[in-house]
Amino acid sequence: MQRRDFLRNSALASGALMIPNFLKAYQPKRLYNSRSENILVVIQLSGGNDGLNTIIPYRNGVYYKKRPTLAIKAEEVLKVSDDLGFNPSLAALQNLYDNGEMTVINSVGYPNPDRSHFRSMDIWHTASGSEDYWSTGWLGRFLDSNCSTCEVPHYMLELDESLSLAMKGAQRSGFAAENMSRLKKITQNRFLKSVANSHTHEGEDQVAYLYKTMIETQQSANYLHEKSKVYTSEMEYPQGDFGRDLKQVAELITADTDTRIYYISLSGFDTHAFQKNPQNRLLKQYADGINAFVQDLKKNRLFNDVTILTFSEFGRRVKQNASGGTDHGTANNVFIMNGKLKKAGFYNASPNLVDLDNGDLKYEIDFRRVYASLLEDCLNSDAQTVLQGSFDKLRLF
Repeated sequence: MQRRDFLRNSALASGALMIPNFLKAYQPKRLYNSRSENILVVIQLSGGNDGLNTIIPYRNGVYYKKRPTLAIKAEEVLKVSDDLGFNPSLAALQNLYDNGEMTVINSVGYPNPDRSHFRSMDIWHTASGSEDYWSTGWLGRFLDSNCSTCEVPHYMLELDESLSLAMKGAQRSGFAAENMSRLKKITQNRFLKSVANSHTHEGEDQVAYLYKTMIETQQSANYLHEKSKVYTSEMEYPQGDFGRDLKQVAELITADTDTRIYYISLSGFDTHAFQKNPQNRLLKQYADGINAFVQDLKKNRLFNDVTILTFSEFGRRVKQNASGGTDHGTANNVFIMNGKLKKAGFYNASPNLVDLDNGDLKYEIDFRRVYASLLEDCLNSDAQTVLQGSFDKLRLF
């Protein structure tokens, strides 16, 4: 039984009252010293964000020819280089770019791309090849390889009701929670107290696993709930789940929470029809949220310790479709943000809109090279072990 399945189908009783004898000696072990290690925040844009209308090749005639009604007009683009600019909805990010605190990596993908949302997201989550099917995620394997004696799962926290494959390891996995106060209340439910008192547990491995899971969950819930009360941000975040999640992460980081990796998703980017307005609204929500988050961290002198990765499972096709939208494509742009980047601005040239793969962009940078850079330079981990292959890291930090 998986941790998420158990939590979804069970009310959790107070671990302090229900620990059986065979687990009395169990004590969680601390892996990281508070804020002595860098923190990674992963932002997933779910649905396949249209990268060409996010980072815009405003001097490329092919872009305007292929997108006669969908293209962002050159006079509206926030021009930050001689040939590339931001979608105007990303205005809140321009200061980050101008300050050298943002890197845009173009044409990121992988060989033999898959245009299915689920399959491509699995590939990004696991860091597998397109022909391979893995059951562990790249961040979960990081936890496996760097935390052999660690038991408490809140070292990696996903702001969601369920855990992404990226956060699941073979031995250790992250922790998923949408609201710390609500989770705390769930863990105080008395439903299973009678179960704890009506069974013998010696030698029952499956029951031992369930009890251990309950204890871990309660301890993490209690810990995160207490940490969530330490610092209340006064920064104005955008309304909605995304802004709420970023605010929670900023508060937990500032409260010196013993969490190394945070994972947040923003969905709605599957824009097959009437794309322009919905995508622009999402990009504004993303940019305003990230700007508030970064300003919050800077206020507390923490931005240099935090790296933000933003990705989507694929980009969109170069040519707009008949419904004023775009269909599933391949390569896309990736954003990296940090207060001490060595390679800021555009990491590489704009995508080639002429040399296409059946109407799609050809990838130039394997996404696993991005992961290798983050694993080695931010998380101080052996990328080859975690990624189960050798990928040259990018020179970002």
